[in-house]
Amino acid sequence: MTTASNCLFISSPYPPPPLTPSHLRPDQLYFAILRQKIKSTAERHCFCIDEELAYENFYADFGPLNLAMFYRFCCKLTKKLKAITITRKKIIFYTCGDQKKQANAAYLIGSYAVMHLNMLPEDAYSLLVSRNSTYIPFRDASFGTCTYNLNILDCLHAVYKALQYGWLDFSNFDVEEYEHYERAENGDLNWIIPGKFLAFSGPHPKSKIENGYPLHAPEAYIPYFRNHNITAIVRLNKKMYDARRFTDSGFEHHDLFFVDGSTPNDSIVRKFLNICENAEGAIAVHCKAGLGRTGTLIGCYMMKHFRLTAAEAIAWIRICRPGSIIGPQQNFVEEKQNSLWAEGDVFREKMLNERENGKMAVTRILSGVDDITINGSNKNRASKKEYNDEEERNGPTQGDKLRALKSKRQARSSTGSLKDLCCCCCCFCCCYILVDELYPSLTVYLE
Repeated sequence: MTTASNCLFISSPYPPPPLTPSHLRPDQLYFAILRQKIKSTAERHCFCIDEELAYENFYADFGPLNLAMFYRFCCKLTKKLKAITITRKKIIFYTCGDQKKQANAAYLIGSYAVMHLNMLPEDAYSLLVSRNSTYIPFRDASFGTCTYNLNILDCLHAVYKALQYGWLDFSNFDVEEYEHYERAENGDLNWIIPGKFLAFSGPHPKSKIENGYPLHAPEAYIPYFRNHNITAIVRLNKKMYDARRFTDSGFEHHDLFFVDGSTPNDSIVRKFLNICENAEGAIAVHCKAGLGRTGTLIGCYMMKHFRLTAAEAIAWIRICRPGSIIGPQQNFVEEKQNSLWAEGDVFREKMLNERENGKMAVTRILSGVDDITINGSNKNRASKKEYNDEEERNGPTQGDKLRALKSKRQARSSTGSLKDLCCCCCCFCCCYILVDELYPSLTVYLE
């Protein structure tokens, strides 16, 4: 029998976290790692999400759980904290799974504490490890030896920064839309920074099924892009479709090829940042699977313009789009952190001076550019070769394998396709009413 004294407090009696909601009793919420399931009693309400919220892996990756799962956990826990029938009970969120389940459970409750209990990441994490608990670090979506560890504290910092910058706002989050469009048959796309960066799987010359993975022509994305103020597309993989299929519809299109699974040279990073700094609207970025190369360059922008650490950028991108940034790309992002911070400081100072002097803050020096020659070198890498997309034409690449895995693992039923927008909206309205009844708005709790 497990008692409250065996559980880990998320709020007092440890040093009280700042701004804990007044109606949450100091000893009400607990987190526990147990060997077996436990039942609720008259004094305690126990719940576990080990089976309900399960990470869908590519290879050896196992977390962190994505944004939709974090949202559903927050709804569930908030409802329990508000329920009259259990308000006088101790609420015990527990896991009795393996080390991977434990890490994801700790990430969820720690992130909840940061988002809804107004705790600092370090304070929430200190409670998670206060009973000498240890958690295995998250890893990338590859099968080989892990070369970069992503810790729970990194994820908590990422959530904290996302809240600060307005990227994470569950009052405006559409979980049904997120889960619809992340599916391969519906476009395989995710917003990383709402209104700024959309990561998606690379389009194909025509819509079809290839190796079990649904491929979409450029035209399938155009209505969604227009409805979400996307004005530019950046392609990082080989040329599978004619860029004019986007440009003829009024979009900018830029090619910045580098080999699947590799890291970009300095020239590519500079040009990508320049494109994004000059874009009038949001930017849709893709490689083959929209995971490795795509996440790497978006992470570079986040470090330069928001001063995220490499770990925070990787964590947030993976929470939004699991499987992003793979193998050596992780170490590359870490190596670029300090130089991008410095570039960002210079950029912000320059923009401030130009605004003070009444000058235009941004000059669109890349306006009208379609294909960009990429022959720069990376000062931090030994190789100085020019990239050629012929290198990626023979045999299945890492992106091909990841796309096939993603399509196969998504066993739940489809909610439509990119062409079924009217049907999707109708289903979404019905689902939204159902979700609203089951999971009351978080804003009520926060107020």
